[in-house]
Amino acid sequence: MVGPRGFEHENIAPSDLKRLEACEKRIGYHFKDPNHLVQALTHSSLKTIDNPCNERMEFLGDSVLGMVMTEFLFNFFPERPEGELTQIKSAVVSTNTLAEESMRLGLDEAYAVGKGVTSRRKLPNSLLANVFEAVIAAIYLDGGIDQAKEFIVRNLYHQVLAVHQKEHSVNYKSFLQQHLQKEDGSTPNYRVKSESGPDHAKEFVVQAMLKKDILGVGEGTTKKEAEQAAAKAALDKLGVDPTQS
Repeated sequence: MVGPRGFEHENIAPSDLKRLEACEKRIGYHFKDPNHLVQALTHSSLKTIDNPCNERMEFLGDSVLGMVMTEFLFNFFPERPEGELTQIKSAVVSTNTLAEESMRLGLDEAYAVGKGVTSRRKLPNSLLANVFEAVIAAIYLDGGIDQAKEFIVRNLYHQVLAVHQKEHSVNYKSFLQQHLQKEDGSTPNYRVKSESGPDHAKEFVVQAMLKKDILGVGEGTTKKEAEQAAAKAALDKLGVDPTQS
């Protein structure tokens, strides 16, 4: 059977071809082999010998996504330490974020699932995230890593910026103080450990203290910036993430 754009596959029904082409328009990628997209959009509840599901593609897509996002964040934030890059990546590739992008791209409408999977039109976030990863794998298999990278960055770049903006809107000193006072009524203080560099390029190292205990250490070009960094380090050590509150 030949579709409107020349798709050839004897097992693809006309209605499915329309569904695939509508999905292509939404994701901004045209497949040379539509079978990659068919498999990416097939849930395990509809799996047959001739119609494989997307579970293996989810596995591949997760790895491609992780590699691409790691490289992107490494280059986009050249001054960020490994721990902060890991936190940003975790937020950007989280199930909820990927599910949000799936909905935005209309993958929920294109996803073929069995009637028993859900009684509601709204699919669970886990399934929405999985199909997003499967589509990444489909693009990777069909067009290579450059096409997959373009799709990932184009659709998740705004999420990176959102996480970055949210981080900078957080007053870590205030949050640390609130957290400690809530725990046992204590209040942190800050001590400049070192100050170096010329006046136009100062570098401060500040310790966030609780009595005589060092909770965290931060660096910055101003005391205020270093104090915020120290407070953030203290919160990380305490296992508290104010950006998730």
